[in-house]
Amino acid sequence: MSTLAERFNINSQIEHLQAKYVGTGHADLTKFEWLLNIHRDSYASYIGHHNMLAYFAVVQNESIGRVRYEFLQKMLLPCGLPPAAEGEEEAGEGAE
Repeated sequence: MSTLAERFNINSQIEHLQAKYVGTGHADLTKFEWLLNIHRDSYASYIGHHNMLAYFAVVQNESIGRVRYEFLQKMLLPCGLPPAAEGEEEAGEGAE
């Protein structure tokens, strides 16, 4: 059995990781934000590993620089625009 001190220590470690690394998520993370982190991490990994970048360039029949540029552009909005919040939709309908 774990003691109260051990549980507090684990919770404080998780909070520390979530504050230090954006991609670790938290309880209030939406599905869109989670997907955004996954896609950005993937593109960053592809750009950082030259062999993966070369593979994508060969498959797409493009230069490595062009593929790197396209991946950097995709990192800005990898999943498109964020969905509107429910409260914003209701406020927008009444204003028209």
